[in-house]
Amino acid sequence: MIEIAIVDDEDSYVQTLLEFLSKYENDSGNRIHTTVYHDGDELLQNFGCQFDIILMDIQMKFMDGMSTAEEIRKLDTKVLIMFITNLMDYAIRGYEVDALDYVVKPVEYFSFSQKLNRAIQRLDKRSGYEMSINVPAGLKRVSSDSIYYIESDRHNLVFHTTEGQFVTRAKMQDYDNDLSGHGFFRSNKGYLVNLRYVEGIEQGCCVIQGDYLPVSRSKKKEFMKALTQYISEG
Repeated sequence: MIEIAIVDDEDSYVQTLLEFLSKYENDSGNRIHTTVYHDGDELLQNFGCQFDIILMDIQMKFMDGMSTAEEIRKLDTKVLIMFITNLMDYAIRGYEVDALDYVVKPVEYFSFSQKLNRAIQRLDKRSGYEMSINVPAGLKRVSSDSIYYIESDRHNLVFHTTEGQFVTRAKMQDYDNDLSGHGFFRSNKGYLVNLRYVEGIEQGCCVIQGDYLPVSRSKKKEFMKALTQYISEG
């Protein structure tokens, strides 16, 4: 199921996009679930990193698409944003917030379907397990491939990632269950490590990004087996 959000304050264009998405769903065989918002602020109030693609008008009365996209990118760097506009100057600015594409009004089905197909092909090429974590600003989407390791710090978890560190209040067991099938291993009580980033084993620790993370004696044999298997399969 592909989750798509439409953000547009003109009902006529919302209806057109809904019809186009329905036709595309029938033509392509892709299953699509669509949610409609009539303003950028309305989207942000309900945003939980739940969408794969956002179709958003740039010019809206209360909160414009560009400002909305800037706020979205603070929480979700993965969602694909396609701007809908009748002004090319605004479309060009879309690339400042890593917009995938733009659709020029009046929208025509053939052009729209081609651009949507491109976006869905991009989704298909994504690697890693996508999940959302609670951060002070809200929910943040994170791919498992971007996580170096997760560290337990009292009642919090620290995510060490390619995008920096994020802290959430959670139990390690929750993520251990989710990530165990995606190349992660619980090296000891305090660390859940991504095997793809293990640079070596030294002094009873696995080395990731220059950090020495202890491997407990009881798990050393199992850890080495999992690491060897991961490398051989890669």
